[in-house]
Amino acid sequence: MAESGKQKASDLFIECLEAEGCEYIFGVPGEENLDFLDSLSRSDKIKLVLTRHEQGAGFMASTYGRHTGKTGVCVATLGPGATNFVTAAAYAQLGGMPMLMITGQKPIKKSKQGRFQILDVVSMMEPITKFTHQLASADNIPSRVREAYRLAEEEKPGAVHLELPEDIADEHTDSRPIPRSLARRPSAEPKAVRQAVEAIEAAKAPVLVIGAGANRKMTGRMLRQFVEKTGIPFLTTQMGKGVIDERHPLFLGCAALSAGDFVHRAVEDSDCIINVGHDVIEKPPFFMRNDQDGDVGDDSPPTVIHVSTKTAEVDPVYFPQIEVIGDIANAIWQIKEDIVPQGRWQFDHMLEYHKAELEHTGKLAEDARFPIFPPHLVQQVRDSMPEDGIICLDNGVYKIWFARGYTAYLPNTVLLDNALATMGAGLPSAMMSAMLYPERKVMAICGDGGFMMNDQEMETAVRLGLNLTVLILNDSSYGMIRWKQANMGFEDWGLTYGNPDFVKFAESFGAHGHRIESSDHLRETLAHCRDTPGVHLIDCPVDYSENDQILNHHIKELSKKL
Repeated sequence: MAESGKQKASDLFIECLEAEGCEYIFGVPGEENLDFLDSLSRSDKIKLVLTRHEQGAGFMASTYGRHTGKTGVCVATLGPGATNFVTAAAYAQLGGMPMLMITGQKPIKKSKQGRFQILDVVSMMEPITKFTHQLASADNIPSRVREAYRLAEEEKPGAVHLELPEDIADEHTDSRPIPRSLARRPSAEPKAVRQAVEAIEAAKAPVLVIGAGANRKMTGRMLRQFVEKTGIPFLTTQMGKGVIDERHPLFLGCAALSAGDFVHRAVEDSDCIINVGHDVIEKPPFFMRNDQDGDVGDDSPPTVIHVSTKTAEVDPVYFPQIEVIGDIANAIWQIKEDIVPQGRWQFDHMLEYHKAELEHTGKLAEDARFPIFPPHLVQQVRDSMPEDGIICLDNGVYKIWFARGYTAYLPNTVLLDNALATMGAGLPSAMMSAMLYPERKVMAICGDGGFMMNDQEMETAVRLGLNLTVLILNDSSYGMIRWKQANMGFEDWGLTYGNPDFVKFAESFGAHGHRIESSDHLRETLAHCRDTPGVHLIDCPVDYSENDQILNHHIKELSKKL
């Protein structure tokens, strides 16, 4: 019996999560989580979402954090349950998504099972989280939960982990949840802002680069105002897509390839790069040179202005001359208020590059061959999705085609992972998006390889009654690796496999299966799935035969001529 005024530790843990605003817990509970599960069963604020694998649960929790800015929560048991979280932890950590993992553990005060299933999970989590801790006392639960949430949501957001041993969960305590604190990020220093403004005003051809850290609502609004006032063109990294509507006449493209694309040529024309929300996790959209004889502007390297919440992490190709550190939205607002647009700025040549890219992509997109040509597929998907529709890309070579060719209208409508770049996240990300935004159209876009890494979550999607489309780009191989294999001059070997009948596979889970037979059929099927409730899977054969020629050679040759 509990002492008067005391409550069970697992009940307190749930109370602490409720106080933080937790809505869902995703996961696969085990024996060591049963006290926690029992306490959760009595919560009227938190819904348990049972998944078929811990990795899917971690991806869903991460995506919840990505969409809302609030910490997504997932639960697993000790040992294999905890190790199955590792990829999702790295996904959230590198991608800047707030996520809390809760894992169980055998009793730590007395043990009757030796080392059965026991791993040092806290040490395992240390390199891939912002915070990891084993709860050794019920009294400390409120402070540790509060600290985990604080760190998960603080810029740069990321993954945190708490281990709740079985005997600690069963303890009793009179501790109470600690209320959330109100915290605001410091504003950028005015002198740094002035320095940045002077550099931009002195430039001949400034350009704005929008990275992962700028993908926040208020920052997006400020950046739009900055572009409107100054007329400075902008480009994005893959994780910066949609921060400003890409239909904007000053949009220069997305840096999806490493170098040599039309957008990279536009950047090379600039003598001042305003780099907002840069994260070295992403492939750099431009390369700085550590010499006096750069090939930019009038034979001198460009001035790079780093605008972010943290100082620039220096690497061989990134060492900015000016840094504006503080809340990004506020920093952009300050720069926007101070700056005077200059009549001598020259942007015509930059914009010509984007025009040439659109012409090139537009011609490719008209190719209605079967199996489906990737640029044509990208255009079909864009045409079928409403303005606020969300596409969630798994990882594969199609990601490059979508990053380059899919016009994003709104923030967080193209969810792709260009940080860890893991396979298997597309379907769970789409499921989370469909749960959060049931009124919006959601599509997971996966390669056959990536889909098969978490395909079991189709059952979860059906059980939850979600409305979403899963588009599988089927080439019966690991296409991204084959593309690199071709580019490196190696024989085409070792990367092909067989697939199940995806239509029957979908139907066996209670979903609707569709197999594409032509370009027209794809268009009709996309529209049907968009407008028909339930979980739909589309098996779409793709023709990747020209990936190497177009992406590695043709684009670079064309852009060089301009």
